[in-house]
Amino acid sequence: MLRVCDLSQLPPGESIRVDGPVPVAVFNADGVIYAIDDTCSHQDASLSEGWLEGCFVECPLHAASFDLRTGLPTCLPAKRPVRTHQVSVVDGVIWLHRAAQDVA
Repeated sequence: MLRVCDLSQLPPGESIRVDGPVPVAVFNADGVIYAIDDTCSHQDASLSEGWLEGCFVECPLHAASFDLRTGLPTCLPAKRPVRTHQVSVVDGVIWLHRAAQDVA
């Protein structure tokens, strides 16, 4: 597991990028924490810099939208999903559960 930040440092409606071999975007969507691959599947853009509305993030480059719960695109131009990641909050700290292939 990788420590992301204190929950108090990620208020509702905000996101943070976790750098690594595969960058991950962590979002606080109305008090629920989600994590997805940070790079849009359509083109190289950081989803953590996108616009969050409910459980959806809009890519800042071409307005593709992704469901944070599933990683599935909800509109064009994105056609491929982004990977979701498990997160947990323990004692006020957000933890990212990285896949083995993501750990350097």
